[in-house]
Amino acid sequence: MKKLIFTLAFVCVAHFGFAQDDAFKKDIKKVIEVSGASGQLKAAKKQVLSYIPEAKQAAFLVEFDAILAKINDKTVEIYAQEYTKEDIKAMLAFYESPVGKKMAEKSELIATKAQESMMEVQGEIQALMMKYAQ
Repeated sequence: MKKLIFTLAFVCVAHFGFAQDDAFKKDIKKVIEVSGASGQLKAAKKQVLSYIPEAKQAAFLVEFDAILAKINDKTVEIYAQEYTKEDIKAMLAFYESPVGKKMAEKSELIATKAQESMMEVQGEIQALMMKYAQ
């Protein structure tokens, strides 16, 4: 009888722990979504898509989005390792504020502009690397 009660208690505690873990991961996904952190991925996706012939883009996107899902899952794992539940709640509060929303709205535009500015100096960086690689 004691074993049965212990087993039931263990199952209940484990289930509660997984439910809390699921809620934590759900909050992390929401932070990633509302923070605009995915803006860089969206900008990169647009850039990569421009190299794919239009007739093949739909098929490409199916496979590319599956890869992005893996990236998102890994990002959630990283956030869970690096941030506490309280951190995530505070981030959600910030990103739901007016300035947080503005920051998220601008993330894709800023990522695109940053990529463009990096392309402008890419030649300089390559020349510098060649200078010091010899």
